[in-house]
Amino acid sequence: MSKQTYKVCFCFRRRFRLAATEAPPPIKALFEKYSDNGIMNADHFHRFLIEVQKQENATLEDAQAIMHSTAHIFHRKGFNSEAFFKYLFSDSNPALDPNRSVHHDMNAPLSHYFIFTGHNSYLTGNQLSSDCSDAPIVKALQKGVRVIELDIWPNSNKDDVDVLHGRTLTTPVQLIKCLKSIKNHAFTASEYPVVITLEDHLTTDLQAKVAKMVTETFGDMLFTPDTESLVEFPSPEKLKRRIIISTKPPKEYFKSQEPKASGNASQKDNDSSEAWGGELPSFKSRSTVEFKDDLEEAEDEEEEDDHCAPEYRNLIAIHAGKGKGGLDDWLRVDPDKVRRLSLSEQELEKAAKTHGPQIVRFTQRNILRVYPKGIRFDSSNYNPLIGWMHGAQMVAFNMQGYARPLWVMQGMFKANGGCGYVKKPDILMRNDSIFDPRVTLPVKITLKVTIFMGEGWSYDFKATHFDTYSPPDFYARVGIAGVPADTIMKRTKAIEDNWIPAWNEELDFALTVPELAILRIEVHEYDMSEKDDFGGQTCLPISELRKGIRAVPLYNQKGEKYKSVKLLMQFDFV
Repeated sequence: MSKQTYKVCFCFRRRFRLAATEAPPPIKALFEKYSDNGIMNADHFHRFLIEVQKQENATLEDAQAIMHSTAHIFHRKGFNSEAFFKYLFSDSNPALDPNRSVHHDMNAPLSHYFIFTGHNSYLTGNQLSSDCSDAPIVKALQKGVRVIELDIWPNSNKDDVDVLHGRTLTTPVQLIKCLKSIKNHAFTASEYPVVITLEDHLTTDLQAKVAKMVTETFGDMLFTPDTESLVEFPSPEKLKRRIIISTKPPKEYFKSQEPKASGNASQKDNDSSEAWGGELPSFKSRSTVEFKDDLEEAEDEEEEDDHCAPEYRNLIAIHAGKGKGGLDDWLRVDPDKVRRLSLSEQELEKAAKTHGPQIVRFTQRNILRVYPKGIRFDSSNYNPLIGWMHGAQMVAFNMQGYARPLWVMQGMFKANGGCGYVKKPDILMRNDSIFDPRVTLPVKITLKVTIFMGEGWSYDFKATHFDTYSPPDFYARVGIAGVPADTIMKRTKAIEDNWIPAWNEELDFALTVPELAILRIEVHEYDMSEKDDFGGQTCLPISELRKGIRAVPLYNQKGEKYKSVKLLMQFDFV
């Protein structure tokens, strides 16, 4: 047991004992139960996998393979107590199955999947004054994002095409550069199709130029349908390694392209009012003033224009548009063709109050894209569940904004091998009884979570990172992002002055729609005089959570995995 010294003033120092990582009592008790004379052999370990880890199909050979794969901690006769604990707390024992690649049925139409979707994918920072670049596009694709949005405008000479956030102070990047980067990185993380949504502000001659660029850049990778409108979307499997264009030709060319930045362009990229971003917003209605203040995207406000370059029109595989009329018209399901509808987060929240089941029905055949409200100048995001629980496939997020909504988004798309496509649950696809997100259903299952302990902060952070005068006081927050009835956060007690907190607390979560639930886990350091410090987070899709005692690595605000920080937890469903 070593000691750590903290300097309080010139003449006074505080010394704290640093305990070594030790198995909590419940783990020691389990080892006693599944061992003999201090050794857990392959037979004991096999029984442990079946009875405690709930791996009913595990064989003796599986148990032996796991033990031999941990040779660095493995005693020749089996696990001793320390080796068993090290195995449980190792990367060899994750909460999600590391060998589980794509396993959802990928042969259904695109409308049957949630798709990892970016918003203004070319921006490096805030929505008003940051640079436009292909770098964030590449980064998004490498993380598995499957929908890239590009706003295309004439350049200053009106003879070429730039990508930028129109009427702001963002600096442009050439369209051709973005297209080439998409081609080079589209399928590094996933073989499933990449959709490019174009928000088009071009003249007819520049549309023709874009058509030539797109065709020459992507060649045979480009999916172009045989008919102008599709009766049903193809499947992700059929569209493997294909690029799909989705847009709606504009009603007219917006000549007033001068920057008209509104709001505070000096606003920081990330809201610093909280060290890790605000709590997930609820689904309660917003004021009419906030609706009026929204800077709506120009997309999809009019019917398609007949005066657009034919070669450009022929590229469009997923047609977008609202058409005229109100919500009932927007959500009309046409048996002869499918389309994409775009709604702002506020438009969806407003529509959900009166048309919830109609939205769900629309998304069974058609694609709904939801995008952030225009006044999110800081590239923040909204609660993605408002989209998912209504069947919205493309819940578009600012990938450069770091906070809780993006963590939940990243958690959802850890499912299905991280391929960027997650099959929507059957509850959203039933025709006989359309799911109504406003109705509270009976509890379907209860998730029991035990959080034993955590470690790794002393390796990844300086001694004074959390507290200048003492070791940190860590507490954990565990909860659910899901339908309103399931959404909740609970917290443990804070463990004072300890780099290796042992909470040993059990938390229960009753779930009415577990298919849409994401488990949220955060660790913070309690600070009496200032704002609590961030100590790590992760979000996990409950549909793929493995039962049993698991090691859960934590990530920073940007979604990057810490080198050493992890939690030891147990999961069960009753």
